[in-house]
Amino acid sequence: MAEFVYGLCAATSVLCVIMLFRGYRTKRTHLLFWACLCFAGLAVNNLLLFVDLVILPEIDLSVWRLGIAVAAMSALLFGLIWESK
Repeated sequence: MAEFVYGLCAATSVLCVIMLFRGYRTKRTHLLFWACLCFAGLAVNNLLLFVDLVILPEIDLSVWRLGIAVAAMSALLFGLIWESK
C-alpha cells in the first residue's frame, strides 16, 4: 500500500509541474516559473523516495532526497523573495 501512495505523490507532483509550466507559458509570470521549478524538484524527490524505499531498499538515498528537497524549496523561496522587491 505504501508503494501506491509513493507513486501517487510522484504523479501528483509531475501533474503540478505540467500545469504550472502551462500557466507560465501563457502568462509569463516569474512566480509560476519558480513554483514550477520547485515542484519539479519535489517530483524528483518523490521519485527518489520510491526508488529508495521500494526498488533499492538496501541503498540509502536519504541524503540525496533531502538535498533535492532543500534545493527545490530554496528555488521557491528565492522566487518569492525576488518577486516581493
